Amino acid sequence: MTAQHLTVSSARLADLLHPWQHPAGPAAGGPHTPAYKALADRIRSLVLDGRVPLTARLPAERGLADRLSVSRTTVAAAYDILRTDGYLVSRRGSGSWTALPTHRPDPPTRALVPSSVTGTIDLGVAALPGPGRALDRAVADAVDALPAYTTAHGYHPAGLPILRETIADRYTRRGAPTTPDQIIVTNGALSAWVLLLRTLLHAGDRVAVESPTYANALESVRGEGGRPVPVPMADDGWDLAAWQDALRAANPRLAYVIPDYQNPTGHLADTPTRRHLINLARATGTTLVVDETCADLALDISLDERPAPVAAHDRSGTVVTLGSASKSFWGGLRIGWIRGTPDLVRRLATTRAGLDVAAPVLDQLVLHHLIADHADAILAERLPGIRAARDSLAAMLRTHLPDWTFALPPGGLSLWAHTDTLSTTVLAEAAARHGLRLAPGTLFSTTGAFERHVRLPYTLDEPTLAEAVRRLALAAAETGRARPDAGLTASFAGCVA
Repeated sequence: MTAQHLTVSSARLADLLHPWQHPAGPAAGGPHTPAYKALADRIRSLVLDGRVPLTARLPAERGLADRLSVSRTTVAAAYDILRTDGYLVSRRGSGSWTALPTHRPDPPTRALVPSSVTGTIDLGVAALPGPGRALDRAVADAVDALPAYTTAHGYHPAGLPILRETIADRYTRRGAPTTPDQIIVTNGALSAWVLLLRTLLHAGDRVAVESPTYANALESVRGEGGRPVPVPMADDGWDLAAWQDALRAANPRLAYVIPDYQNPTGHLADTPTRRHLINLARATGTTLVVDETCADLALDISLDERPAPVAAHDRSGTVVTLGSASKSFWGGLRIGWIRGTPDLVRRLATTRAGLDVAAPVLDQLVLHHLIADHADAILAERLPGIRAARDSLAAMLRTHLPDWTFALPPGGLSLWAHTDTLSTTVLAEAAARHGLRLAPGTLFSTTGAFERHVRLPYTLDEPTLAEAVRRLALAAAETGRARPDAGLTASFAGCVA
């Protein structure tokens, strides 16, 4: 399926371009860069970084020239460069659309699948190990409770009542009053998303998604016949003007957002942003699907300081929420859930009969005990360690790959790094030869953008992270785009996976 075509106005593109002119002349310490080349470079960067979607129609030369206060010749020359390099396709009388060069390498897969290769360090999956003794106790308590459920068939299409009540109470305590009949328990958040798509989406319907966004969620949209509409993220979070334009132009049936430590950028949406997204979705009749799988992973504020869930601001049934135990507790505990209206939950339970019928009873009991008895203690114990791992990874990257840039994420499990001019598709191939698995930025795009980005989880122990960065720097050097510093091997001596 192709993405929805959008038009970028001259005013919008001018805002995205600012500032676009390179320093020039002796006073700037370098040679003069012609305006048309600087403009072409900046537009190319916007396309590669996903700020301007692929197949978007760019403004006419004269309109953009007037907005930028440059000559039409400057814009025409910039567009010519972009056409020659494969970043722009034009048809006389119809306009110009953004593109990517046809010779760019394709990623080996568009989904994120964990690696099982011995000796490989897997930075493709951002997930924590299990919480040790707390998980053992929850399993023991679940086993003790299981006999009360084995006298019946064991199928609970909406989930065990005790777990639905526990999840509902958790939302209520966070400011979103919830009753158990608003919860359906699923086999993980991704299964919840597929169930929701199968229930609400028709083939060819549009789904607005953040760009970049979670790779496997994109695969689910494609798999269910949806047409993803990318809405670019801004450097500091959600571009609400872009969301308004996209929802009005595309009129999508669903919009999928990750407001709590967005995957992969790590951004946290503030309360005004959450309310604004609801208002925009309600105005176009779009169901706003909110993925909260990382909501517990606050690293720079306390859990009590987090913004209230998006659903806490919804008074019209616009918001449907996805949740999961995978990021907070353990990926091996394949339990997730959907929070919606009671009517939607009943529809979902009916649709589910053709998928997986119900989630395992024992796993649901384990999650009930983890949340009810141990959640606060687990998070209090593991969040400081995650914060330390994040800071350690950031320090290693700054030392050994100093040309790479990133914003330190305030939560979540990974950082989103920009590799300067380095293709992360090529880097991933080189890294594989060094026993390192990466998730190149193109996986998080609907169209192959973010070639110069890579998602780097900090979910491994520090010695393994150090070895991962050592291999990463060697792979970067192998591509000819970066060089490890002279002390690299010595500084990582003794750090093995």
